[in-house]
Amino acid sequence: MLLFHVSEEPDIPRFYPRLPARRDLDPTVGLVWALDEEHLPNFLTPRECPRVAYRMDAHTTPEDAQRFFSPGSRHVVVIEHDWFPAMLHTVLYLYAFQPEGFSLQDATAGYYASTTAQTPLSCTAIPDIFQAQFQRKVELRLVDNLWETADAVRHSTLQWSLCRMRSAKPRP
Repeated sequence: MLLFHVSEEPDIPRFYPRLPARRDLDPTVGLVWALDEEHLPNFLTPRECPRVAYRMDAHTTPEDAQRFFSPGSRHVVVIEHDWFPAMLHTVLYLYAFQPEGFSLQDATAGYYASTTAQTPLSCTAIPDIFQAQFQRKVELRLVDNLWETADAVRHSTLQWSLCRMRSAKPRP
């Protein structure tokens, strides 16, 4: 198993722990963040792009599967229309790490963290974000506003993630 970090920076030779901004974490302990491959599609967007990502798991009801997924789909990333140009023109860089030195922080989100500096094994450019998502069998959806989708998945049996919602359009 490898862990990954997605960045818009092409040349990070070493990742150093940074103090977290999240209020649920100790603000005095710096962390290097990574994620597992299963959750990687949730981060294959420009960094500040607001998004709702969700996927099926063993707890997903047949009703939610029918309501939220197209036939054959198991993972969806929803973005606002306004972010389409950035998705087309942003190059992402995928850094890979050995899992040693990282500990699981959130199994639902696939987040891992390390309190020590980490050197990536490799860095791969992703010049076409759409193709990278499609290769991973992810369904991409574009909507005018994310809040209806966000509210719906919060009250579902899906595994979900709301990212960068502070950058989303206001609620209608």
